[in-house]
Amino acid sequence: MRQPPDDDMSRPISRLQQADRMGFAASMLCAIHCAAMPLLLAILPTFGLGIGGWVDIDQAVVVFATLLAGMTLTIGWRRHRGYRAWGLLLPALSLLWFATFGPIHSHDGGWEAWLHAGMMIAGGLLLAAAHLTNMRLTHLSATESA
Repeated sequence: MRQPPDDDMSRPISRLQQADRMGFAASMLCAIHCAAMPLLLAILPTFGLGIGGWVDIDQAVVVFATLLAGMTLTIGWRRHRGYRAWGLLLPALSLLWFATFGPIHSHDGGWEAWLHAGMMIAGGLLLAAAHLTNMRLTHLSATESA
């Protein structure tokens, strides 16, 4: 008697996959946020609003993203032994950390704000790609060992 095919829908999602999916979604949202921020900064004064104490939220998000990505990629590497995800993660974190904690961290406008936004967008997209690559490598290693 033939076994029914083992498709992805019948297997439960592992915690690693959930963490990678969360990291991927958060990274994409971060990149969208960073792309929209210059427009938002230009529009807020029209409505008599400012950003007040919201400026340093990106620092907390970058620290959280670093911890999440480091943990998920380390666990993933233990399973698949591939370095491609790390090759995306390291430049992503370099961009994010420099843009967030470096001398260009500015939300006041001018060229620093645009450079900050560009580096954050690029870093967020690279971070999302690292999580996606880790998910794919983990999935491939699970199917090869099965």
